[in-house]
Amino acid sequence: MKAAHCRWVPAVCALALGFAFVTCAQAQCGLPTRLVKPANWHPQSRQAHLLPATFAGSADQDDFGPSIVGMWHVTFTANTLGGSSIPDTVIDNALVVWHADRTEIMNSVRPPQDGNFCMGVWEQTGRFSYKLNHYAWSPNGYPTNPPTEIGPPVGPTHITESVILAPDGNRFSGTFTLTAYNTDGTVATAFTGVIAATRITINTKATDLF
Repeated sequence: MKAAHCRWVPAVCALALGFAFVTCAQAQCGLPTRLVKPANWHPQSRQAHLLPATFAGSADQDDFGPSIVGMWHVTFTANTLGGSSIPDTVIDNALVVWHADRTEIMNSVRPPQDGNFCMGVWEQTGRFSYKLNHYAWSPNGYPTNPPTEIGPPVGPTHITESVILAPDGNRFSGTFTLTAYNTDGTVATAFTGVIAATRITINTKATDLF
């Protein structure tokens, strides 16, 4: 009887090691277990089948729908200034990149010597809807005289956007708010309006952007 028990010891140890391996793989060696799909145990086959890890919180999660990630030609058309209606006025014409890590960068039409790059973060709020929180961080004013002069310092500008991506994934549109601040934190000016964007592709020509 003692010899029979000894024969089972290696099998029991191997089974215990197998369960330990499955537990370690499920935990992804220290990653939070909520971020991965657990191992799938099939009693019939007495084998553990590890499923591909699926990480929560990945941007633009719908694999079967269009993605806002990419490069865009964007126009901002204001229809209010300081809370009062104004004629439709294009206040920016920009190149924008939305990144898969939920960050965004915009090359504005501002004069380059006064700081024409600004950045933001975004989140997807629905199948085709997105929100953007964006800042131009303490640039300078427009040049005065001579034209090459860098303007005086101004405070940051805060832009928010709520946009809807077209089902074909090549356009988006929506609304924006723009609040520009003085260096002391008071509001210098504020616009609201509409935004329209067209995707830039490998075939886009410069003449398509004018």
